[in-house]
Amino acid sequence: MISLLTVSFLGALDHTVVATSLATIAGDLGAVQQMSWVIVSYTLASTVMLPVLGKLGDLLGVRLVFLASLVLFLVASLFCGLAQDITQLAIARVGQGIGSAGLHLMPQTIIGSVVAPRDRPRILSVIGAAFPIAILVGPLVGGLITDAWGWRWVFWVNIPVGIVALVLAVIAVPHVPGRSGRRFDIAGALVLGVSITALVLAASWASVGGVGMPVVVAAVIALLALAVFIAIELRVGEPLVPLHHFANRTILICIVLSTVIGVGLFSVVSYVPTYIQMAYRTSATVSGLVPIATVFGMLVSTLFTGWLASRSGRYRPFPIIGTTVAAAGLLIMAFLPPGLPLWVPMAVMFLVGIGTGAFMNLLVAVAQSAAPRSDTGSVTATVSLVRQIGSTTATAVVGGLIGAGVAAGLPAGLDAATLTPAVVHASSAAVQAQVAALYSAVLAPIFIGLAIAYAVGIVAALLLPDRRLSDHLEPEPAPTAETAVV
Repeated sequence: MISLLTVSFLGALDHTVVATSLATIAGDLGAVQQMSWVIVSYTLASTVMLPVLGKLGDLLGVRLVFLASLVLFLVASLFCGLAQDITQLAIARVGQGIGSAGLHLMPQTIIGSVVAPRDRPRILSVIGAAFPIAILVGPLVGGLITDAWGWRWVFWVNIPVGIVALVLAVIAVPHVPGRSGRRFDIAGALVLGVSITALVLAASWASVGGVGMPVVVAAVIALLALAVFIAIELRVGEPLVPLHHFANRTILICIVLSTVIGVGLFSVVSYVPTYIQMAYRTSATVSGLVPIATVFGMLVSTLFTGWLASRSGRYRPFPIIGTTVAAAGLLIMAFLPPGLPLWVPMAVMFLVGIGTGAFMNLLVAVAQSAAPRSDTGSVTATVSLVRQIGSTTATAVVGGLIGAGVAAGLPAGLDAATLTPAVVHASSAAVQAQVAALYSAVLAPIFIGLAIAYAVGIVAALLLPDRRLSDHLEPEPAPTAETAVV
């Protein structure tokens, strides 16, 4: 537990720490215009490699993939700190992203391989707590390290912590045999990589420059590659993403609910601080309290519901209650008038975090319990992959809608291209009131749309089979009637 939690926290912390230091890094390397590639290269590599590492874990054994991911992450962190230009840094970040995907995925897979289904929610909630904790402390840690030692130590600080985690992992993580001798689906991995890469690039370009020809071309390539990937998976003997997962009602609903989280919450949380600064006329520091409240709600809820699910063995009530609470919170956000005390949106987004945390990590345990043990890695990767893709795509859509809506309604004298909270706060009270009303009007239908996404999750959760998690770790679950197509 200590080993897996340390590694999970290390991987989760890296992304949030670097985000705080991004402007300093780009300025020092003289590449402010290309600084987005520091994030894009990392996100792209980690997303593409999720299904690949999940399958390799099933075939080669999760311990080997886990240790290899950790070593790669540490080596890449060293080269990130040594980078002399933005190209070197972006390449090193690709290695970091691949390693980070393993640090995120393999602890969950290991738990699914060696822990009885009923105990998994409690343990996965503790492992999963690394993500919200990293969001809470990452920006502060990144800022302190950058100011005290320089941005290179944002990457190098991973090394001593990672070495301790590696020693713990070598000692403590058990050997779980894979299915060696089976052929890896190279064609499927390449085609899915093309599809995910094109989708992530399309989403990134759309969020920056709107929908243009490059975005359309990338989206078409993503769809065509996805179609080819499905055709490949139907023919190969050891598919990268076993499509029979989608014929299992429990796994399918877990996949839908995971997508709902990516679309319904992760897509908007990065825009909430700007919304709060504009609509509630706060400083950047104060506006950060709202996403902190959201993440704190997720942390409390995921630990509590994980404990409850393991104690009772039942899991169905939690996604039903969670999606309902989150949908209600987003709907309330849509109708909040600007100018209310800051504690009001904090309380509402805390409610959204409570609802999301109620089932976020539980989905992994439920999906694992419904899949054969030989597919633990691939089913865990699939649940994580759809959340990541849903978040990436929806973030681009939300960003485009906000940008277009604000540009169309700005008061005379303000330019959308140079609009910052500081510019608005320096304007007259009348202009500030207009901008606040504009942001509320633009964000209201977006919050409603995200609430509808969670409403879809309510329907999916109601269709989840009402079963108990088993007390025993069976060698290989026998096929059940649930494997029939829904």
